[in-house]
Amino acid sequence: MNNNSNIGFGTAAIGRPLYINLKQNKEAEKPFSLAEFKANGMQTLEDAYNNGIRCFDTSPGYGLAEELMVTWLAHKKDPSISVSTKWGYTYVANFDPKATVHEIKEHSLQKLNEQWAYSKKLMPYLKVYQIHSATLDTGVLENEAVLNRLHQLKKENGLIIGLTTTGANQVEVLQKALDITVAGEQLFQSFQCTFNILDQSVLQCKEALQALQGSLIIKEALANGRLLPNTRYSKYEGLYGFLKVLAAQYSVGVDAIALRYCMDSFVGATILSGATNKGHLLANLEAHTFSLTIPELEKLNAFGKSSEAYWKERKALAWN
Repeated sequence: MNNNSNIGFGTAAIGRPLYINLKQNKEAEKPFSLAEFKANGMQTLEDAYNNGIRCFDTSPGYGLAEELMVTWLAHKKDPSISVSTKWGYTYVANFDPKATVHEIKEHSLQKLNEQWAYSKKLMPYLKVYQIHSATLDTGVLENEAVLNRLHQLKKENGLIIGLTTTGANQVEVLQKALDITVAGEQLFQSFQCTFNILDQSVLQCKEALQALQGSLIIKEALANGRLLPNTRYSKYEGLYGFLKVLAAQYSVGVDAIALRYCMDSFVGATILSGATNKGHLLANLEAHTFSLTIPELEKLNAFGKSSEAYWKERKALAWN
């Protein structure tokens, strides 16, 4: 078995039939089968495990992802498995590919307690408990009842408390969260952030993020598919050309280059793969077979764009 400790598995795409992404190929549409979808999800979890992945990230907002994890973990007796989950989003699309509303965000104490009641079934593998997409507008980082409850869960269950960030003000949210203490302790010791070649904003907090007690988890390393060369973004032609050169040089796919960029930018971080099948998963894991040089990283850094522009473009992506 390979030790693929730097790559974790994100379960969003195996827990619900649609996800915000740039669809790369047109597949023949066929009726959605929940039974087949569940079976594929379970198999992908097993494929990830069999190929050395031990960190898994999930959420009640990811449809049946937590349910799949609970069922799958029941057959494992491996203390090296580590799970992170979240609270704050409720999946409401009912597995309807034509749904217009997929999730509802609520950062209340009631929602925290409600979702914890199921998420705790992930114990003893559950290590990190996160606020899902903490933002300034919900006021969750100022809600003393929520913060105290999270601290209580930390103490009672030996959890690391974290949060995930999204949007153009990721850095502002991180900086605010890093200053929050409860009972004289820094509450948030793990963060899950969007970071990739296009959105490099969290590099501003690199020193603080690498000093955490818990893990730094990087999501959207492929920028929701935008880093895979395609004709829809001609403005990235220069970036795509360089990614292809690197892919040929290291005998891997462009996806592996994008993941390796994150691994070399934040040494020790967990980079999430969002693969939905074994082929994509194995391609992602090729990121472990090489390292980028400093000049290559610097050249990739030059392709970064402003957070505002990045998230404006991301909001235009469809659920696929």
